[in-house]
Amino acid sequence: MRLKYVWEIKMINAKDNFEGLLEESVKVHGHLCAGQVLGVRMSMLGLRLIGIEDPKDSQRKDFLVFVEMDRCATDAVQSVTGASLGKRSMKFHDFGKMAATFMNLKIAFAVRLVAKEESREQAKSYYPEIEDKYAAQLEAYKVMTDAELFEAMEVSVSVRDEDMPGRPVSRVVCDACGEHVQDRREVSVDGKTLCRACAGDVYYEIRKKLYL
Repeated sequence: MRLKYVWEIKMINAKDNFEGLLEESVKVHGHLCAGQVLGVRMSMLGLRLIGIEDPKDSQRKDFLVFVEMDRCATDAVQSVTGASLGKRSMKFHDFGKMAATFMNLKIAFAVRLVAKEESREQAKSYYPEIEDKYAAQLEAYKVMTDAELFEAMEVSVSVRDEDMPGRPVSRVVCDACGEHVQDRREVSVDGKTLCRACAGDVYYEIRKKLYL
């Protein structure tokens, strides 16, 4: 009876923790959606698998998160883990996949989680009375098991010094535009040191200079 009681308490605490994290994530993201639920569940599982219990305080510098999507779930991952681009504890890879890798820096252990595509269809069986498929997914993702929602794999991740949190490891001037480039993001072209934009990897086109 004692073991059953302890197990029930743990299940209640886990459910309360999930609801609290989801509520916090919704405040950050602005609305509740299936992606938020999935992102919260993914983050809770990822942190647990790599042994991070206090991500926003005592262990905030002990892990990295690599996200592969610029969707709702990423806001949830940031909200739950406390990781962010500004802290350099979150890395973004634009793969267009509902996936994320959680890496414990202390023990060099990383786990990649991928949302299972079949969970979308499986959600209907949980709430067949809900006609809207997105609403059904939202509710189903709250109660489906981790195994139903995610594929998990241990992975190896190589992190360069210039990608680690902390002060910039370098700072150079682009020979073309004169702007400063940090953390070895410059490239060498015909003997010149260029920023990536001047080397051709640019997302903008300058129309005119503005004077402030």
